[in-house]
Amino acid sequence: MEIMPGSASRPNIVYVHSHDTGRFVSPYGHALVTPNLQKLAESGVLFRGAFSAAPTCSPSRAALLTGQAPHSSGMMGLAHRGFALHEPAQHLAHTLKGAGYFSVLTGMQHVAASADVGKTGYDVVIAKPNRAEIEAAAFLDNAPSQPFFLDVGFAETHRFGPHFNRESDGKPVSRGDGRYVSIPPHLPDNETTRADFADYAQAAEILDAKIGVVLEALERNHLTENTIIICTTDHGLAFPGMKCNLTDRGIGVMLMLCGPQIPAGMVCDALVSQIDIFPTLCDWLEIAKPKWLQGRSLLPVISQSASQVNDAIFAEVTYHAAYEAQRCVRTPRWKYIRRFDKRNRVALPNCDDSPTKTWLLERGWAERAIADEQLFDLWFEPQEMNNLAAATENPLAANALEEMRWRLDNWMHETDDPLLRGAVSAPSGAQINDPDGKSPNEAPQTVA
Repeated sequence: MEIMPGSASRPNIVYVHSHDTGRFVSPYGHALVTPNLQKLAESGVLFRGAFSAAPTCSPSRAALLTGQAPHSSGMMGLAHRGFALHEPAQHLAHTLKGAGYFSVLTGMQHVAASADVGKTGYDVVIAKPNRAEIEAAAFLDNAPSQPFFLDVGFAETHRFGPHFNRESDGKPVSRGDGRYVSIPPHLPDNETTRADFADYAQAAEILDAKIGVVLEALERNHLTENTIIICTTDHGLAFPGMKCNLTDRGIGVMLMLCGPQIPAGMVCDALVSQIDIFPTLCDWLEIAKPKWLQGRSLLPVISQSASQVNDAIFAEVTYHAAYEAQRCVRTPRWKYIRRFDKRNRVALPNCDDSPTKTWLLERGWAERAIADEQLFDLWFEPQEMNNLAAATENPLAANALEEMRWRLDNWMHETDDPLLRGAVSAPSGAQINDPDGKSPNEAPQTVA
């Protein structure tokens, strides 16, 4: 199969994205009620090896929408806490506008502090996160004749929304059934974690129903056949050891791509980063690639003319609620993580509060040490629990460690990572938590 792009009749683009969902949906084999995501996967390509460029919200989204590492775009922390793109014009919406696309945002975006047109490049902004699917459907029911780029951002499955662990009188409200769930395997299986994950499962079901509203609107307006649909999330679930972590459970994301000439029911195992989406669209639409792009087009793996486009992918954390500088490189077999803050403890403000977090803290999680360097053999230990960085007696691990150190150093130099010059300061006015605190909800400090 060969993808045949053409500028004469460019397809529409619908970018659907969720919050904190990882790969915990039914197309990835999890027993969750997500039939619309399942249908979407079966209608196009499901990427089993897709990763975000950061396991934290704004940096991840900025990487996808600018096609570059967060430290290259400037988005090294959260937009609502004072971080921003160096060049807002690098946002995908601007490039698509130059190619004749009419762009619309419904719901959340989290790449700029304000979703106004000047900050993001969209022609129309309807920033109503709880009505994203309704506003998107209304737009599709009255879609313009020119090609459009529709960005549909959902707050689900983020914690502390209207459905997931909202507290009432100080007591968590569970809306899922924790008796029959399977929790992420790195967490202890007990009543607390099961009830907590059941809430996530309920949020995923709500997310899926909202995505279904958008898909139905495309179908009833006969737009599906000429629309590229990109469906993904920003990073892993808001549970300890997932979101804000550079393990696969933090950076692994769902990614489905449907569109004209995309084979239905295809499953792709290629190593893919979300920074590859921007250049993929450029190649597909025959748009000149902006010079700042760092990703690679996925068309060769979609057309099955190649099995891989990346021999490694990279991801990073600098700031979330607190400073916790980390970088990683992942190949098909190895994962290497390096920490730059020298604290050797998890920054608890970077983990969303939850019953699972409380359970672990009560049992000493805050005192557990983290190594400055971590190396994992993903073929034999995919849960990334057995650190081989100090296994000097193992020649295979020792050689891999040297190679992965080189890969990371080379990438940091190629992309001019500011960590090469020392600790990264937050911009003036940014809201930053003390990494020695316990919660992102503690009062932050304002950077002078």
